[in-house]
Amino acid sequence: MSTTPAPLRTALALAATGVPVLPLRAGKAPFGNCHQCVNNACGGRPNMKSTGPCQCPGVCHAWAAATTDPAVLTSPVWTAAWRRAVTVAYHPGAAGLSVVDLDNAAAVGWARETLPATRTVPTTRGEHWIYRGAMSSHNAVRPGVDIKSTMSYARYLGAGTGTMTDLPDSVRALAVKRPSTVRPTPHAVATPAPAGNGACCHRAPTYLDRGITMAEQRITNARSAVHTTVYRTFLAVLSTHGRCGCLTDAHVTRLFTAAQAKGESLRHCTDAWTNARTRLGL
Repeated sequence: MSTTPAPLRTALALAATGVPVLPLRAGKAPFGNCHQCVNNACGGRPNMKSTGPCQCPGVCHAWAAATTDPAVLTSPVWTAAWRRAVTVAYHPGAAGLSVVDLDNAAAVGWARETLPATRTVPTTRGEHWIYRGAMSSHNAVRPGVDIKSTMSYARYLGAGTGTMTDLPDSVRALAVKRPSTVRPTPHAVATPAPAGNGACCHRAPTYLDRGITMAEQRITNARSAVHTTVYRTFLAVLSTHGRCGCLTDAHVTRLFTAAQAKGESLRHCTDAWTNARTRLGL
């Protein structure tokens, strides 16, 4: 009987067709940064501005870890990861593909009425529509719809059905119509000015920067329950700084970057931030 883990067999078959793959652990999350790559020391920055793969031999940095090299996929470090993996993911953009991730029945109905037919793959709650052609990845381009292509990963859920067609302008246009949904903006943390003269007691750079740095370190040092740690850290930051308006887009981006380096998706970060604000009544 073969000792090759089932996810690895699937991954090798996909890699042989030119599709870069990576393992996903429980919770459909990628493996987190290795010790050598903590704080992006190796230069890999998943879902941010870098376009190349991480050069670390470990299984880290989400989409940047995806590879077609069978020697890497079957190396001892990767084999150990495959034994813990629950499923396989791939980097659509590197394979020249774009995935329209439809998260519910309403989104699927919208796609059937709006988008050109292409190869479809059933998911737990909806469908993946796969087009030939790469583009930038965007979350929440409309309710229940994400686009996964470059600098993103998608679960491999089977070959699907239907003939794959070229990426249409109607999908590219989705990313143009609502660019503000791609990443947090200052409006995501804007709150009414405090009473009195409106002065912010946290605008001293050392106080605020120290707080953000400590929050980044707390997320980076998490060894388990990363999603919970991210949420509680966001909650702590917002409880201290969320009502006076001192947080900027740059501060939020630092927190999101730390969370994404631990394997959190942009969507999970956005949800955690929104839930924290809701709990605090912001």
